[in-house]
Amino acid sequence: MRKTLVVIYFSLFVSVQLYAQQIFSTNKYPLVDFRPPLDITPPALAGSFGELRANHFHSGMDFRTNQREGYPVYAIADGYISRIRIQNSGFGNALYINHPNGFTSVYGHLQRYNGKLTSLAKSIQYAKKSFEIDEFPGADAVPVHKGDLIAYSGNTGSSGGPHLHFEIRDTKTEATINPQLFGISIPDNIPPVISGLFVYKLNQAPFNEFTKKQALALSGGGGKYTVTNTVTLGGEVGFGIIATDRHTGLSGTNGVYAIVLEIDGKTVFTSAVERFLFENSKAINAHIDYPEFMNSRRNIQKSFVDPGNPLQIYSNLVNNGRISFTDGKTHEILYTITDLKGNKSTVSFTVQAELNPTIPEMTAPEGTILFPFNKLNNYATDNVKVVVPVGSLYNDLNFSYKEIPHPGAWSADHKVQNGLTPLHTGFELWIKPSRDMGALAEKALIVNANGGSQGGNFSDGYVKATPRNFGTFHITVDTTAPVIVPTNITEGKSMKGLGKMTFKIRDNLSGIKSFNGYIDGRWVLMEFDAKTATLWHTFDDTTAAGKHVLELIVTDMKDNTKNLKINFSR
Repeated sequence: MRKTLVVIYFSLFVSVQLYAQQIFSTNKYPLVDFRPPLDITPPALAGSFGELRANHFHSGMDFRTNQREGYPVYAIADGYISRIRIQNSGFGNALYINHPNGFTSVYGHLQRYNGKLTSLAKSIQYAKKSFEIDEFPGADAVPVHKGDLIAYSGNTGSSGGPHLHFEIRDTKTEATINPQLFGISIPDNIPPVISGLFVYKLNQAPFNEFTKKQALALSGGGGKYTVTNTVTLGGEVGFGIIATDRHTGLSGTNGVYAIVLEIDGKTVFTSAVERFLFENSKAINAHIDYPEFMNSRRNIQKSFVDPGNPLQIYSNLVNNGRISFTDGKTHEILYTITDLKGNKSTVSFTVQAELNPTIPEMTAPEGTILFPFNKLNNYATDNVKVVVPVGSLYNDLNFSYKEIPHPGAWSADHKVQNGLTPLHTGFELWIKPSRDMGALAEKALIVNANGGSQGGNFSDGYVKATPRNFGTFHITVDTTAPVIVPTNITEGKSMKGLGKMTFKIRDNLSGIKSFNGYIDGRWVLMEFDAKTATLWHTFDDTTAAGKHVLELIVTDMKDNTKNLKINFSR
């Protein structure tokens, strides 16, 4: 009987996965090749694939680890270690495994590797004299088998708490793919939650912060939602929705898998977060109502596609999801929100279309210049140059610029558009200093209105940088060296019985570029946690009993350097 139930459960599970693959994708993925990366049961997620994050889609699944570190992490299938990456931020300690079926598994925020991989990583760090490494071993260097212990879960890099970040990628294209499509199952019998519904008055104009929208009053729950009253609309509109998902048991608020919009029974928009390329992840800012997110932090997912949006998560588009209501008739609207276990939520309502409505004429704001989304755009004055490359704008833009005096600074403030217009790849910004910088030119950089460094270098009479977002900018200089604060070591202290020496390091503006430690003139590995600004060296047998001299050198992006020397003993 038990065997029969297992077979039935597996058959149902496979049918759900096949449903997701067939309905929203033409791709087929192996369902039985991979095992879970952890042995924690039941598995639970703190973050789902494709979940909406600031400036990016979440690229994998975040497995909960009971708020603890140190759980064994296993290879999900046979293969070989294809990449060992250690970063100050990002994934922290990470491993990549290439598998013979054409996919790569990724394991991030690891506390530590297994013994063999720890020794290999440390030898690479010493050979390169660098804490951060990005190494690509060959296919024969470190083979692994399904179920091999490869590491332990942790909280390294940019992790916000102990968990395992896990991905499956296409080895050839490096596109990241929803792991649940491979049979990595998460218990889930809860339908998505719909908490907001909006209509945008588009009227053949580009979407921007001036696009008018109207919230529609929702009622219902448990997978069935409605808009009680008939909605009267005229002209071209688009819809947007706020939807989230939870899994059974211990679950955070996660993202949904698919959104389908139908008008009178015909699909006009589908989005499904099956897979995406990392180079397109920032296009989340075209997928959502970006101005609303910047103003309120609410994620409204638009059900219409901007012309410069490069994401390939859309299908069944009719006029890119822009709908004209001009015939004076009533129309039935149906949203269907789906998770990868087949749980659905719907919201239905009726629209009364106006008959031949008067469409207001759209005029460009005074003093702006049209920047087409599909062209290279330039703007220049005597004191500034702006270059927006092809592929950075999602919509045509009425570009605005203003120079504002900034007494005492190295330049005026340059207001370049505003922070409510998203960019995909950023833009080039050249600012001319208001006076001769002399020797300080090599310390020059550009900062935004909040003082955040945009980097930059002096060249050809300008300070040049590549900000990722529009805003207000000016030139400043960084002549201040980083700060080093010892936390468990002092001059002449005996470190006998202590496993490591620790420090706090920080920089006032341009950011830390490098840190290097030397004991008795020999380079030693210093490890760094950017979240806590903690730097440390773990003692090993190479630092014998007796007296020693530590020299620690920390350098920022403008080559300001802080040296610290401490005598200690072991």
